[in-house]
Amino acid sequence: MVKIAPSILAADFVKLGEDIRSIESADMLHFDVMDGVFVPNLSFGLPVIKCVRAFTKLPLDVHLMITRPISLVEKFIDKGADTVTFHLEADEPERVLEALKLIRARGKKAGLSVKPATPVSMLEPYADLLDNILIMSVEPGFGGQSFMDGSLRKIEEARALADAVGRGCEVEVDGGINRLTARACESAGATVLVAGSDVFKAADRAAEIWELRGN
Repeated sequence: MVKIAPSILAADFVKLGEDIRSIESADMLHFDVMDGVFVPNLSFGLPVIKCVRAFTKLPLDVHLMITRPISLVEKFIDKGADTVTFHLEADEPERVLEALKLIRARGKKAGLSVKPATPVSMLEPYADLLDNILIMSVEPGFGGQSFMDGSLRKIEEARALADAVGRGCEVEVDGGINRLTARACESAGATVLVAGSDVFKAADRAAEIWELRGN
């Protein structure tokens, strides 16, 4: 059974606490942090993570779509992140390696994400440091996009790499997740599904989370 991580990017920030309460049957909360440089849009940052950490006991799954993530990973950990995943494409290889080691040294889960055009094989040099592989099934930076063709093959490749790590590395998928694509992703080897619009636009959010899990 897959884990469900609703993305609060799709929540109503005027009533964020109420929205979080409505999805507490989920396995974790997903935070899409955008800097307006690595991706075109801006979203939210450290103050939101801090406030949500004080509000809920759900694990916080932070996805950094920012340049030079090494400069901020510790700050997100300090504010309450349980998993910190950043983009392979966001920095030079030596700083990617340094950031992964830093996250793990702080006792948190470290992950790398790849854009749709980036081969999963590019993650191989970092595999021994990964607790999470995040496959973007849409172009990063915008919510509400449709699941991209070709993503399932990449999920299968990520599953093979995660299995080679051999210590419970998750394969997470972000973008265009609904009941139909959820089952396809699970069959391909995904263990965590990020769902924004599908959950927060549902009339019964708890029921939608239940269905996405494949219950």
